[in-house]
Amino acid sequence: MLVSVALAASVAVAGGLFAGCGSESAVDPSKTVNIAIQPSAAFVPLFVAKEKGWIEEDLKAQGLTVKWQDFESGPPMNDSLASGKSDIGVIGDVPVVSGIAGGQNNELVAITCEGPSAYAIVAGNRNQLSSPAEFKGKTIATVIGSTGHNLTQKFLKAGGLTIDDVKLVNIMAGDAEAVLARGEVDAVAIWEPNATRIAEKGIGRIISDGTKVGLLGVNGMVARAEYAKSHPEVVSIIIKNYARGVQELSKLDDATLNKVAKYLSLKPEQLKPVISKYSYTVYIEDKDIAGLNDTIKFLVGIGKLKNDFDISKFVNREYLKAANVDQYLK
Repeated sequence: MLVSVALAASVAVAGGLFAGCGSESAVDPSKTVNIAIQPSAAFVPLFVAKEKGWIEEDLKAQGLTVKWQDFESGPPMNDSLASGKSDIGVIGDVPVVSGIAGGQNNELVAITCEGPSAYAIVAGNRNQLSSPAEFKGKTIATVIGSTGHNLTQKFLKAGGLTIDDVKLVNIMAGDAEAVLARGEVDAVAIWEPNATRIAEKGIGRIISDGTKVGLLGVNGMVARAEYAKSHPEVVSIIIKNYARGVQELSKLDDATLNKVAKYLSLKPEQLKPVISKYSYTVYIEDKDIAGLNDTIKFLVGIGKLKNDFDISKFVNREYLKAANVDQYLK
């Protein structure tokens, strides 16, 4: 049973890490690469690369300017890619496949991470629920059509239940903490850094995650095919510096750590445990293709997509090959 609720919540677009982007009129579009980013721990290496200025440094010799575009989530990022306002971006599995299914001429050029443990079922501390079989007749909130929704289905299936056995409430990701704190739902299906914030505030407890129910949690880097084919070296430089950011995570300085944590609304001491829930990479492996195809089947199953398709047909590994990422990842 699906229950849709409208919650009065404001989404704060964080400054700090993205301050000083400048106005549209101040940027020459022919000499600019527009990089879309969003406040998810799935993309920490790109935040690091941005803070260090590596991409700007590498593109300076080509006379190119980098414009960072901050989005709250994947769907508006897809809209920006579709309109040509963004050239390349980091994005979750659902918007990766739904953008392509919707007719966008995007290419998957890298995998930013796999994060099965970063997607969690968080039960409220007002109840004692702990196993999927106990959720019959209970209320679970998530973003309908998201990876959290996919996680919910897999979680319930592990207990012999289906979505029809629970009340499914549609929320925005930023509302997960509030609805759980008020006792409006029994649990939320959400991703990091939300799950960690909720648990550490004592509002809820993590009772399951993707590792327990077969959810890989693939996130990707997509580029407009038209832009990528015209600027292959730019795409490769961005991929290279993402890999450099992955390497940097093991020796992250305090100043960068603090800025990234602030952007993700985490305390600095919370960021490293959150980072540990992801396997950051850029390589596109067979298991990643399988994970994204699983997402496609999920979206077809809930009626969000009309037709099944194979995401491998929209993968382009050429930019990754040219990026020479082995120097950072092996």
